[in-house]
Amino acid sequence: AVGFSTPRKNAALETLLEETGRYRTKAGTRLVARENDGQEHVYNLTEPVHHSYIVDGVVVANCSEYMHVDDSACNLASLNLMKFVGPDGTFDVEAFRHAVDTIILAQEIIVDNASYPTEKIAKNSHDFRPLGLGYANLGALLMSLGLPYDSDAGRDFAAAITAIMCGQSYLTSARIASAVGPFPGYAENEASFLEVIRMHRNAVNSIDGKRVPADMYNAAEECWRLAYEVGSHNGYRNAQVTVIAPTGTIGFMMDCDTTGIEPDLALVKYKKLVGGGVIKIVNNTVPQALIKLGYTPDQTEAIVSHIDSTGTIEGAPHLKPEHLPVFDCSFRPQNGVRFIHHMGHIRMMAAVQPFISGAISKTINMPEESTAEDIMNAYVESWKLGLKAVAIYRDGSKRVQPLSSGTGKGEKKVVPIAAAQPQTIEKIVYRPVRRKLPDERQSLTHKFSIGGHEGYITVGLYEDGTPGEVFISMAKEGSTISGLMDTLATSISYGLQYGVPLKFFVDKFSHVRFEPSGWTGNAQVPYAKSIIDYIFRWLGARFLGITEQNEAGETPKLRPTEPEPQQALPFDASAGDAPLCSECGSIMTRNGSCYKCENCGGTSGCS
Repeated sequence: AVGFSTPRKNAALETLLEETGRYRTKAGTRLVARENDGQEHVYNLTEPVHHSYIVDGVVVANCSEYMHVDDSACNLASLNLMKFVGPDGTFDVEAFRHAVDTIILAQEIIVDNASYPTEKIAKNSHDFRPLGLGYANLGALLMSLGLPYDSDAGRDFAAAITAIMCGQSYLTSARIASAVGPFPGYAENEASFLEVIRMHRNAVNSIDGKRVPADMYNAAEECWRLAYEVGSHNGYRNAQVTVIAPTGTIGFMMDCDTTGIEPDLALVKYKKLVGGGVIKIVNNTVPQALIKLGYTPDQTEAIVSHIDSTGTIEGAPHLKPEHLPVFDCSFRPQNGVRFIHHMGHIRMMAAVQPFISGAISKTINMPEESTAEDIMNAYVESWKLGLKAVAIYRDGSKRVQPLSSGTGKGEKKVVPIAAAQPQTIEKIVYRPVRRKLPDERQSLTHKFSIGGHEGYITVGLYEDGTPGEVFISMAKEGSTISGLMDTLATSISYGLQYGVPLKFFVDKFSHVRFEPSGWTGNAQVPYAKSIIDYIFRWLGARFLGITEQNEAGETPKLRPTEPEPQQALPFDASAGDAPLCSECGSIMTRNGSCYKCENCGGTSGCS
């Protein structure tokens, strides 16, 4: 069937189909024969929002971390794990649990105060009230503690943190349920729901308590024990509480070195900007990790300087070989050979998946030389380890990728910076900001006449009374002069909205001379040397003059004086048929076969 899942769009389509006739098949087109060529398995998918082709299948518009019933909404939030690391390098478990309490309560409040695109999504969101708390900066946290991402110690530490987050979330949800009741769909799912909570609780036993701090392991056990005890009596307010989102965009705003559950892509990476240019991003966690591993400040500075100049920690002075795995990243550095094997990514996901309500959105980075068999094995191993979702990316498989470990061919070399600087910009792309006028704005229209040529100037104003757009109307619509004036007005308007001061236009275009010119009848601009001259001198007098007068203060009161009597000059007969001076507007006098201006010295063409 062809249609929309949104009722409003589907009704509009039905109306359109009723009013539209079908194409008639040409008489020469007919089916001659049909041969059976076997069957081929295809994915039967539905993407109801952005496409108009609907088939009966699974909706795949959601992110990979959100796995719940169809027609439901993901209510997500993420915590920056590095914010819970104290000055001594220890993870503040109690502060983390308190933050989880606060965020879960806030997300629960949002469920009833949010708006939803369809009635089905609204109903399911209220019936199941799913939440999705997660975290970011796990890779940076492990590095700062001196733990390799692809290690048993790193996986146990990540599992313990995730267990605390999910267990505390369900405990908070159960406590909320004791006050306002469980989610409406809980009663018919109670037995299976409690079985899931027991599975989460039992998974804590898979964490090796010897590899993680005692307070962290004890907190994980306590969270799940209380979550089950309180929930078995009161139920749970939320059907889901945790996911791990990619945090690709918010991670930058949260000042994270790594996103979601990811390790760092590279110690030195380059992000392509939409408008062109490249930004160099340097990992800020390296100095902290080196200090944790016992290096002196001088040794740390030398190692960081080596990373900044070469793009890799390999070959850095003073660095012990056994510490290299701590700084392994997803991509092979431009001047190095080490990187995290793709199974290291998968095993990390498998370590934390038992403590996630939903799923994990994470990219499994594989080197460019990976084969189709390697990629297939990655999917199979992910399934065997119990992952709900996995995404594979082979380096270089796309023509352009947003992040890379090198600037690429043909790009400028980035100038190295001092050690431990967070970032250096190779090319800063300055983008002017356009200040648009509001949809409803005040305007001023001025009528003018130059040598018998009439026109109108309309100036749109910002709230503060400054000009933001100009319209010039002259002659008939479609004429050459009308088109030129429209083009000029549009150019002025764009300039004003992008921050070009009006004074720049006035200084540049005032006193431009060409025909038509002449007297205007305007006391502020009595004589115009051209239409352009009049427009900009009037704009300057109307807007800049007012500003200057206001800044100058009040004009002092003047006393009237008696004008001195002056003798009238005799009329010069040579000026009887003289034209006006194009320079100052005074009457010219005959000078041989030409005319000259006694006021400014201008001539009509003779020297």
